[in-house]
Amino acid sequence: MRITYQDTKQGIMDLVPETLDDLWHISYIIEEGDVVSSKTTRRIQDTTGDKLRSDRGIKKTFFIEIKVESVSFHMFTGKLRATGAIVSGPEDLIPLSSHHTLEIKLNVSVKIKKEHWSRYILNRVKQAVEASKKLSAIIVSIEDDVADFGLVRQFGIEYYGPIIGNISGKRIIDKNRQKNIDEFYQKIVDSLNKFNDIQNIIIVGPGFTKNSFYDFLEDKYPNLSKIAILETAGTGGRVGIHEVLKRGVVEKLTAENRITKEIYALEEILEEISKTSKLVVYGKEKTINAANAGAIKKLLVLDKLVRIEKLEKVMDLVENMNGKVMVISSEHDGGKQLESLGGLAALLRYPLK
Repeated sequence: MRITYQDTKQGIMDLVPETLDDLWHISYIIEEGDVVSSKTTRRIQDTTGDKLRSDRGIKKTFFIEIKVESVSFHMFTGKLRATGAIVSGPEDLIPLSSHHTLEIKLNVSVKIKKEHWSRYILNRVKQAVEASKKLSAIIVSIEDDVADFGLVRQFGIEYYGPIIGNISGKRIIDKNRQKNIDEFYQKIVDSLNKFNDIQNIIIVGPGFTKNSFYDFLEDKYPNLSKIAILETAGTGGRVGIHEVLKRGVVEKLTAENRITKEIYALEEILEEISKTSKLVVYGKEKTINAANAGAIKKLLVLDKLVRIEKLEKVMDLVENMNGKVMVISSEHDGGKQLESLGGLAALLRYPLK
């Protein structure tokens, strides 16, 4: 996600979402009462004289500004919508004060105006922007003895390579063939190790070369094989990289990584509960009391409650006491388990009386 404009005095920020994760973040950045504007498309019926045209009208794209009443994000379709009364727009096309649903789209700027940007919301923006600087994944596209890298960043794809091996054809008798294959694979690994904080490696290409390289990682570099997956592509090179990108593999992996971290955090809570430990609390009342006592080491909050229950002050309090706050998505099983605990739970530094 990118910040393209910010006016702290006016409480205005322009954001450009670049991934599905960014849309997910924005669904919690936008709150009821915010004024949001972006491009929208609406079907406008033309009139010819006094007679209404019989067709469904013409689609027109323009900027519109609404005062938000509700926000919805559907993880599986990637649709983020904000609904509210129209504050400003082309009056010849739409009546003011009528309701409109604004669909917030990837790579399209959205302006958000708030009366107050809470610390929690600003941290959320910062988290999304920092994530954009990291590599979401490296795509290794292999065909025969040529490998290309696609470095997946939130601003786009950065290409690296090609890396070329010296491998003879299968029909040619060459006693050094396996040695040359291993040297080729080692060159790929050496290149991978140049990049820090790799979250995922996606190995793609036609045939069995990609499988052979994955086996090489499992045998010699298990730390890399643990973050690697195999994907079939019709060809190697940049074309193979584009093929995988079009299938949405990277977005799916990014979401899965976040979910894995959230589920692990909840499992820590459940483990302490199963031990009847005094270092865990759950439920709204007990968790808020623990926050007020400065006893929380890690706080888990169900995403749906942040907006409804106005828990920003509690979250700020925990962070001010050097505690960690995690907002857990309600879209997966871990979130549903947290909901059954009252939507709030925490690991404590010390037992409370």
